[in-house]
Amino acid sequence: MIERRTPTWPFPAGGLARQAKRAVLAPFWTAQLLTGAKSFRDNPLIGSTRLNRLGLHIGRQALAHRLADRRRRRLSRLVDAEQAAAFARDGFVTIRDFLPPLEFAALLRQARAFRGPARETIQGDTVTRRLALDPAALDRMPALRRLLSHPTWRGLLRYVGSHDSEPVCYLQSILSGAVAGDPDPQTALHADTFQPTVKAWLTLTDVDADGGPFVYVPGSHRVTAARRDWEWRMSLAARDASDRLSGRGSFRIAPEELAGLGYRAPHAFATPANTLIVADTSGFHARGPSASAGLRVEVWAYGRRNPFLSLPADPWRLPALGTRRATAFWRVGDLLDRLGVKAQGWRRRENVSAFDPPA
Repeated sequence: MIERRTPTWPFPAGGLARQAKRAVLAPFWTAQLLTGAKSFRDNPLIGSTRLNRLGLHIGRQALAHRLADRRRRRLSRLVDAEQAAAFARDGFVTIRDFLPPLEFAALLRQARAFRGPARETIQGDTVTRRLALDPAALDRMPALRRLLSHPTWRGLLRYVGSHDSEPVCYLQSILSGAVAGDPDPQTALHADTFQPTVKAWLTLTDVDADGGPFVYVPGSHRVTAARRDWEWRMSLAARDASDRLSGRGSFRIAPEELAGLGYRAPHAFATPANTLIVADTSGFHARGPSASAGLRVEVWAYGRRNPFLSLPADPWRLPALGTRRATAFWRVGDLLDRLGVKAQGWRRRENVSAFDPPA
């Protein structure tokens, strides 16, 4: 009797599937090297220990910073000399009493009265809520529309972000201690990404030193020789790091490491309402801890464009398109969630105020 045997293959079926997947995705992974892609876990080239040992990560970082410096020189007309000097020294610009009192009072009144669709996410014990400042919202809050067209607001966001492009803008609420959970991961000092990028806060509420203030390490937007060596070491271990956020390209750092990189101690921005802060968040920063549950409300904006390629005619420079980016991002996220590609981390809420307590 002839024994029937199951055919054997030189590689397991799972291995063949992985090889096929890598072959299909290899051009995409390669193309991502010319973008702001930063995850050491999602892209095996960015996360390659061998390539990073040869300098892939620190090379991308150095090139991104050189190109950003070149773009900022072209955009220097948008800021005054004092602002440019403060940014060069510290990596941030702070302006107290940014709006005239009557204009700020109108903005605050309209923001408090506004209710609309929002998104919320939970990180540790903290809820972050965002209401998109799209055309429909701005029609109901004309003082906010005036803010977004304010020449200093526009100039600083473009200069610090190194791109002449509309930022993505929200009414943002930080509800610290709102849920039971581990400490908020945003309270750990970190750099958002390897490339220069901008975030801005116009505070609508007072922020105390123990009320979750923005924290920044002055001068850490500059890559020192010691910082470059640290980034090189981090790039070799990031793919397998136990810290998920470092593995995704947002490196965490312990406060006691800062002096060795040539940086000063972190500075906490305990500020009154109507303070504008604009910072390059490739520098080390964090959300300060809160002594108790609290609510911080702000107009929040960020800009992160391709660090290597700049379009001569960027459609996002047009306010009519730029003010629609926030809702467009949410819809894309919802679609990817429905398709099972990537879970949507921002849950939808309706008829919400930025000043509402947690649900």
